[in-house]
Amino acid sequence: MTDKTTMYQKLFVLEMANNHQGDLAHGKQVIQQMKQVCDDFPFQFAFKLQYRNLKTFIHPDYRDRQDIKYVKRFRDTELDETQLLELKQAIDDAGFISMCTPFDEDSVDWIERHGFDILKIASCSLTDWPLLERIAQSSLPLVMSTAGATMEEIENVVQFFLHRHKQLAVMHCVGEYPTPRQNLQLGQISLLKQRFPEVTVGYSTHEDPNETEAVKMAVAMGAQLFEKHVGVGELNAYSANPEQVRQWLLSAQEAYAMLGLEGERVAVTETELTTLNSLRRAVFAKQDLTAGKALQTEDFYLAIPSQPGQLLANDLSKYKQFELKAAVKANEPLLLEQLEITDTRDMVSASLSKVCALLRDAGIAIADGVNCQLSHHYGIEKFEETGATIIDVVNREYCKKILVLLPGQNHPVHAHHKKEETFNVLSGELQLQLGDEQGTIKAGEMVTVERGVKHAFSSETGAIFEELSTTHYTDDSYYDDKTINQNSRRKTNLIFRADWLTMEWA
Repeated sequence: MTDKTTMYQKLFVLEMANNHQGDLAHGKQVIQQMKQVCDDFPFQFAFKLQYRNLKTFIHPDYRDRQDIKYVKRFRDTELDETQLLELKQAIDDAGFISMCTPFDEDSVDWIERHGFDILKIASCSLTDWPLLERIAQSSLPLVMSTAGATMEEIENVVQFFLHRHKQLAVMHCVGEYPTPRQNLQLGQISLLKQRFPEVTVGYSTHEDPNETEAVKMAVAMGAQLFEKHVGVGELNAYSANPEQVRQWLLSAQEAYAMLGLEGERVAVTETELTTLNSLRRAVFAKQDLTAGKALQTEDFYLAIPSQPGQLLANDLSKYKQFELKAAVKANEPLLLEQLEITDTRDMVSASLSKVCALLRDAGIAIADGVNCQLSHHYGIEKFEETGATIIDVVNREYCKKILVLLPGQNHPVHAHHKKEETFNVLSGELQLQLGDEQGTIKAGEMVTVERGVKHAFSSETGAIFEELSTTHYTDDSYYDDKTINQNSRRKTNLIFRADWLTMEWA
């Protein structure tokens, strides 16, 4: 028996039903011929029987009726329990996972005695609650088909078994024999996966045995186990012979090959990379550049073709800083080996996680999609010493921002000529320098900073405060340290996401 965690993965179920024709030798022949086909494929395979105690399953007044289709069929192909057990042993000997569908309570007893690996619930029995109650007493993994069932009925049965901690798979199925293409309803596979993410979803087919495209679509839809009626010799309109089964499995194998890697991002191939790089714009010097220069947007232009080892447009980012290690002439390519590259993404992420922790602890919600700025006056590497996080709420004739100071962080002396602002502390304590005066503002306290007044602020323990002001202008901050205004990289602009406050930061 396969591991329970992978039991249903790529499991192809071959359903013999009554195709043994009531002949034990013929049934064994079906098993052996299907084994020869399955040995050529890398899937898991189950062979399935159907059990009925016909002595009680058929009303005694109707046991010998030849004019009732299924009474006649079941009686004509009847095998006793000893013969059924011998078929089950042949399934084991062939190396198949053994699977069986009971249609009455006695049959569940037989399945348990015979040692089957999986119990299958037929569509017609899906709401046969006396039978389901008996099946629930079994310890076997379960598979259920859903033909003709409403979503409410499917939900009731799924929850019935999940509440009893049963291992369960649910199969989309259509109860038409055979099922024409236009009635296959393969979109139901996606619906079942969405509605029941806690179970494995599969596809049980009664399609024409020559149909091989539907299984490709079922694989693409995410079905994990598949079922088909099989046999040899003269068959009904929905049972497949060995060659038809082979073509069905070949089609599934092709589908999995086209589906490729699941669960993780596929590695980029060298062929892909070479092709894409030949189409990507590369970075060229706009004018002569000297060694030691920090690269700015006005220093370069983007064009094709690129050269191996050249800096590409795809390498540029607001989180990356480039410094030339060697001089470059106008129109020459900027090569990676000529550049000292600093990537600040990890530093930004680390600081943001601390900012979000302060906001979360203070119970302050931030609207999704608002502008957010990490102001790092002396570089992102010194942000947690000097800087502030500024979150824009609104900026019209009136303005509101939320500012966050990390513990030990300070914001340098500056003044505004156009705007007047009021600080309203929401959390923590803010040390404020206002002109020649210094003081501490606690949560619930407010201070107004008039136009032209120099001010600076810091916090020993961390602080969050509202800045309520007249209209904010981007050119209206004048720092005592003139190098700050001259630093074009003193801000990292972001779009704040509300789920940052609840996510686990790496």
